[in-house]
Amino acid sequence: MDMRQLKYFLTIAQEGQVTRAAKLLNMEQPPLSRQLKLMEEELGVKLFERNGKGLLLTDAGELLKVKAESLVQQFDDSLREVKGMEEGIHGVLSIGSVVSCISLLPKRIQLFREKYPQVTFKISEGDHFYLGEKLERRAIDLVVARLPFEAQKHPQQYSVLPLPSDPFVAVIPSTWTAYSSKESICMKELAHFPFLTLKTDKTTRMHEQVVNECKRHGFEPNIICECSSVAIIMSLIAGGIGATVFPKSVMSSFPGSVVKMLDIEDADFQSDVGILWLKDHYLPKRAQQFIESFREDMYKEESGWSSISVM
Repeated sequence: MDMRQLKYFLTIAQEGQVTRAAKLLNMEQPPLSRQLKLMEEELGVKLFERNGKGLLLTDAGELLKVKAESLVQQFDDSLREVKGMEEGIHGVLSIGSVVSCISLLPKRIQLFREKYPQVTFKISEGDHFYLGEKLERRAIDLVVARLPFEAQKHPQQYSVLPLPSDPFVAVIPSTWTAYSSKESICMKELAHFPFLTLKTDKTTRMHEQVVNECKRHGFEPNIICECSSVAIIMSLIAGGIGATVFPKSVMSSFPGSVVKMLDIEDADFQSDVGILWLKDHYLPKRAQQFIESFREDMYKEESGWSSISVM
């Protein structure tokens, strides 16, 4: 059995039908059926059971699918790595980011493009679960997100470069004139505000962090809206609906005077941020260098050198 046959098998398993798989593989159906029969004869097991017009994997087929996916991925990664050894830093760098971390990217991309002008970018936005799936499918190279990363995959499957933590701030409507001359606020004052919070069905960490800090100060926030979108929450605040607590870096993605940011005087909680990529998988040079650019700046900051801010 060779790599070509494993790819045939995986395509049949994906499509659940030899005819559709043959079309995807740009080959005729009879030769593909013969290859499947040869595989089953070599292994001495049935890989598929017929279910009407489709095919279902047997237990042996399910086991082979898991092993074959890993083998094919390793093989393809090895080919890309070998081919990339003599290539320069170019191509498309695919980045996933949660909305609250988008502000970390513009200056970074600008500086990276100055150094590597042949690199272009493709940026995907979504929650942790969505970005984790894209990372696992290799549809993106890396993710910039709040930590911990709440994806389906086990955390040990990711390599993580932690970035400087991000302090939380209160965000209120500019129309709340009682605070127009203030630059900061105490946590207990938030108890009187209608509260908006960022939360999805699968990502709850930031919501829980903010609620727990409120409880630590002796009150339950008056949550009037849970929302999965940073942009929608900011729109609601701009409309005077309520207030929220967000990581400070979020504010640079929403310039304007319709909302007001207040430092929180007596809160000691921050949002952790990091870059994540799949551990023990091939990572293109352009992605490696992009990650390294963050690492270099953090080293400069620790050494007291001048550098751009990533927050």
